[in-house]
Amino acid sequence: MNVSDARELAQAVKALFNSAHLSLAGAAESTLIKRVTDHLGCPLTEIPNVALHLPSFEHVNLQRGVDAYLARHTPEESWFGISGTRYFNTVIEMLAESANSGSHQLGAVDYTTVATGPSTSTEAVQIGLVCTAAPDGSPVVLAIQGAQDDHGEDRCHLQVLAANRHTAATVREEIERLTHEHDVFRGQVLSFGMSEHRGNKLLTFLPRPTLRAEDVVLPDGVLDSIERHVVRTAEQTAVLRAYHQHLKRGLLLYGPPGTGKTHTVRYLLSRLPECTVFVLTGVAMIRYLRATTTLARRLAPSVIVVEDVDLIAQHRDSMDGNPVLFELLNEMDGIGSEADVTFVLTTNRVDTMEDALTQRPGRVDLAVEVPKPDADCRERLLRLYAAGTPLDLPSADKVVAATEGVTASFIKELVRRAVLRQAEQGGPLDESVVHSVLAELMAERQTLTRSILGGR
Repeated sequence: MNVSDARELAQAVKALFNSAHLSLAGAAESTLIKRVTDHLGCPLTEIPNVALHLPSFEHVNLQRGVDAYLARHTPEESWFGISGTRYFNTVIEMLAESANSGSHQLGAVDYTTVATGPSTSTEAVQIGLVCTAAPDGSPVVLAIQGAQDDHGEDRCHLQVLAANRHTAATVREEIERLTHEHDVFRGQVLSFGMSEHRGNKLLTFLPRPTLRAEDVVLPDGVLDSIERHVVRTAEQTAVLRAYHQHLKRGLLLYGPPGTGKTHTVRYLLSRLPECTVFVLTGVAMIRYLRATTTLARRLAPSVIVVEDVDLIAQHRDSMDGNPVLFELLNEMDGIGSEADVTFVLTTNRVDTMEDALTQRPGRVDLAVEVPKPDADCRERLLRLYAAGTPLDLPSADKVVAATEGVTASFIKELVRRAVLRQAEQGGPLDESVVHSVLAELMAERQTLTRSILGGR
């Protein structure tokens, strides 16, 4: 065989392989690709890719927005899935691979579970497509892809496939609007951070506290002052708007550990059932501050609670700059005065707080000390924590006098240990049992325990 014949043979073999490859691609197109292109009425190569990319914790809201769109336009349509290896490909990339090699076929829909509240959840599409229509009746295919790594950031995706870009963009805008309209975060208490709750690694739903004013023991007038500053009716908000007065406010609660700052915050949250609340602590302050303020603007009226802010807001003189502190200040400034967003900050060390945070108007406009309880408050705390127990204290004068200088946490632990002591020893739960436990807590060897509990 000469060189010319060999070249012709090689070209024939190549043509045969190309023909076989195209046949296989055609076979793939008859399932997955055909389902998409038959609905859209155009080949895959002519379909523009219009997408909406959201943080992974928004998956639940994306699903709610898409469900609302389908209910409005094509309630009878059902989802279909993709079989084959997915890796980190987008749906449009999987469709392209299917057209080229038949590597993906029609398959079952992948579902995942997403939280909708502290103890509720729902199913959301992890990977799936559905045929629907644009508002003008044009055919559209929607594809949802749940949380996946996107250049180091977990995101969920919506891809809108249509014969032209304008149609796809119109559908995307309506779904984005419905996503916000049906936002499951609105009115919830939320916390950013790593969590195992229903597989949600970024955002956790917390139960809203239910506390009465009598459950919060503070000096006379203190709780009223705090409540007037933070809790506002819709009518009061309307008056402020009418007279062009700012809505944003900042509250700083300061005092020794164990005096009731967090307890006071919990009471405020129980008084704001319509507000969306974000609680930031520890690492979450560093990683999710900007995401929190963005959501707070969107879901106003809202409250951002930053606990132990002194951990990031120390004097600038003590460090070479503090980027977390600067970001907190910038985010507080960046939320316009017309936004109904409240910042509630707590600290055990007000003396080390950054002057710019505590003194500049518009960041914090009310600072309230939550002190160690005086004699009247200690008696109220003792009777509050003893309520529902068999503790008999006709007069608490001696216990109150003996606990001068302790915190609310100390008194709560005192009552708890007295209940345990009575359970162990039997007999009545009276003042003698309380004094016995108190003597142990006040013993020299309990110095560290006493310090931790807020004893003198």
